Amino acid sequence: MIWMKRQLLGLTAAVGLLAMTTPLATAAAACDDLPGDAALTDALRDAIAPTGGPTNGGLETHMWATLVDRSGTVCAVTRSGDSPGDQWPGSRAISAQKANTANSFSLPTLALSTANLWAATQPGGSLYGLQHSNPVNTEAAYKGSFKTYGTAEDPLVGSKIGGVNVFGGGLALYTDEGDLIGALGVSGNTSCADHNIAWRVRSALGLANVPAGVSPDNNDAVIYDVNEDDDSASGFGHPQCGNSEHEVASQIGAGVNP
Repeated sequence: MIWMKRQLLGLTAAVGLLAMTTPLATAAAACDDLPGDAALTDALRDAIAPTGGPTNGGLETHMWATLVDRSGTVCAVTRSGDSPGDQWPGSRAISAQKANTANSFSLPTLALSTANLWAATQPGGSLYGLQHSNPVNTEAAYKGSFKTYGTAEDPLVGSKIGGVNVFGGGLALYTDEGDLIGALGVSGNTSCADHNIAWRVRSALGLANVPAGVSPDNNDAVIYDVNEDDDSASGFGHPQCGNSEHEVASQIGAGVNP
C-alpha cells in the first residue's frame, strides 16, 4: 500500500508539472517565429532620437516596445532607456496593449493598425465600444519586480495581456511570404510619434510585408483626415498631435494626408 501511495503521488506530481510547463513550452514555440529581445531592443534604439536615431516629430522621449505572437502571447518587452524609469512607466502596459490590438484586429489579408481604429471607436462611430472589449489582464500587467521591466526577464513574457488601444503605435507583423505572425506595440511618446517609431521598428525587423489596408496607400498607415469636429472622411482617421509627427509620417510612409 505504501508503494502504491508513492506511485500515485509521483504520478500526480508529474501531471501537475506537465500542466504547468506545457503552456509555457507552447508559448515559447510560437515566439520562435518572432525576433528576439536583442533584435527588438536594437531596432527600437535605432528608431528614436534619444539613442542616436532619427526624429519622429514628437517629444523625443525614451520608449517601450512589445511583441506578441498570433495567439496574443507576449514574446518580448523592451525599453530604450537604461532603467525602467527612463520612459513613462505607464507606457509599458500600453505598448503591450497596442500589440494585442493590432494582432487581434488584423487578418492575413487586411492589416488594421491601432491608429486606424481611432475614428470608428469614437461616440457615434461604427466600432464605438470596441475599446472596452477584451479587457487588460491586470495580474499579468503589474506582477513582478519593476527592475525586470523591459528586460528578457520581464514577467509579462509568456502571458496574454489583452486590452484594446485605439491610437497610434500598434502594427501587425507580416513576413516576406505574407504570413501574419503577431504584432508590435510601442509607447512612450505622443501617439502620432509612437506610430512613426513602430513603423520604423517593424521595417527594421523585416516584418512589414502588409497585404492590404484601409489607408489610401493600401496599408496600415495613419490617415490624418480628422477635422476640427472630430469627423473622419475615411472612417478610419486619426487626429494630428500638434507637432511635426504627420510630416515625418508622410516622409517615411507611415501616414497619409488625404
